[in-house]
Amino acid sequence: MTNLEGTQIDGRRRRADQSRQRIAEAMLQLAREGEPAPSAELVAERAGVGRRTVFRLFSDMEGLYREMHAIMVARIAPTFMAPLSGREWRERLEEIIDRRARMFEEMLPIKAASDAHRHRSVFLQREHKKITRLQRETLLAMLPAALQKQAERVEALDLALSFEAWRRLRQEQRLAPKQAVGVVRRTVHALLD
Repeated sequence: MTNLEGTQIDGRRRRADQSRQRIAEAMLQLAREGEPAPSAELVAERAGVGRRTVFRLFSDMEGLYREMHAIMVARIAPTFMAPLSGREWRERLEEIIDRRARMFEEMLPIKAASDAHRHRSVFLQREHKKITRLQRETLLAMLPAALQKQAERVEALDLALSFEAWRRLRQEQRLAPKQAVGVVRRTVHALLD
């Protein structure tokens, strides 16, 4: 292979990667706008690519879900991974409440759309379990040992700090983000007192 051929292949690969990114971003944008299962035509139009390009680059939905997931993880990972700065566990718990509110708010329309498709996707099922486990482990790691032994209290805290609770507060109960944070805080404080 000559240098020119290698350059052409690299250029095609780069364009394909950019198109994949635009298609995944278009899907995320449409999900945010309340379109959980947009048509290929709508996605292609939003991404600025041809309909055939969508099908050529994503022969199955699993690939598209993986690409969308990678974009979302890149957005929320800095918030999730940042070390907690509180010196004692109650301060760190307050930080977790605020962080989860920010992350859940970013995830809300996307997670709602992915949950609608999760029953058909091994990838989405696996990632849902992984995220749920990570959230639980983060909570358990900062609780004092004596509290970790109180199974019902831990389960209640895990529920109160879950995405599902946040979704209910924001979507079903129609609370503004600040109100939803207040309800989560009140619930967590009541469980600890």
